[in-house]
Amino acid sequence: MTRHERIAQAPTEAAFLSVRGIQGYYGESYIVQDVSFDLAEGQILALLGRNGAGKTSTLRTLARTGTPQLTAGEIWMNGAPLHRMKAHQAAAQGLALVPEDRRIIAGLTVEENLQLAQIAPPVGWPIERIYELFPRLGERRRQEGVTLSGGEQQMLAIGRALAREIKVLLLDEPYEGLAPVIVQEIAKTLELIRDQGITTVLVEQNAVAALKLADRAVILDTGSVVFDGTAREVLEDEALRQQYLAI
Repeated sequence: MTRHERIAQAPTEAAFLSVRGIQGYYGESYIVQDVSFDLAEGQILALLGRNGAGKTSTLRTLARTGTPQLTAGEIWMNGAPLHRMKAHQAAAQGLALVPEDRRIIAGLTVEENLQLAQIAPPVGWPIERIYELFPRLGERRRQEGVTLSGGEQQMLAIGRALAREIKVLLLDEPYEGLAPVIVQEIAKTLELIRDQGITTVLVEQNAVAALKLADRAVILDTGSVVFDGTAREVLEDEALRQQYLAI
């Protein structure tokens, strides 16, 4: 199967998140170039590529953060035209970005970080339900969020997203710097989130771990899609992995 044949393949499921030819740039430099993919409700997409391939930039473009600026293309989520919205409007529609740096608010406890996410509607999971998902957060609810371990901060960042009513979760490098046992715990959490019907786009340098979790995979190279298919196809295609992922 050629590179172009892989890109042209259409998913068999009805699209809940549909990305069509988006382009984004910083200044005069295009970082995201004609990126397209479809996801069914509740699916997990592994968005992969080498460093500098445009993965984080694609997430930020989807989240409508303003950088990179979306200059072309369409983003549809459950029929809502996110490409016409600002970041807060897209968030109100149910799109949540958990950035690589997690952005835990200093000076606030774990519980206060979660409560802050629920100040304005639409409210998502009750805080006690988030504690059931992440018992460690419940144990540390009175502890300042920024003093948590890296894995616990990642749990808090995901929990804060779930505290809002979300339909699509964008995750940027959730496994970075975490011990293997914590990576497994986060992966199990993402499986539970998938079971709740939440659609996830996962950017992760630990490509094998991401592929084992994901339903679909998109590989980027210099901001463009070079593969769009199932996660299993990538796991079984050694030449593809070596060429674009070096694994």
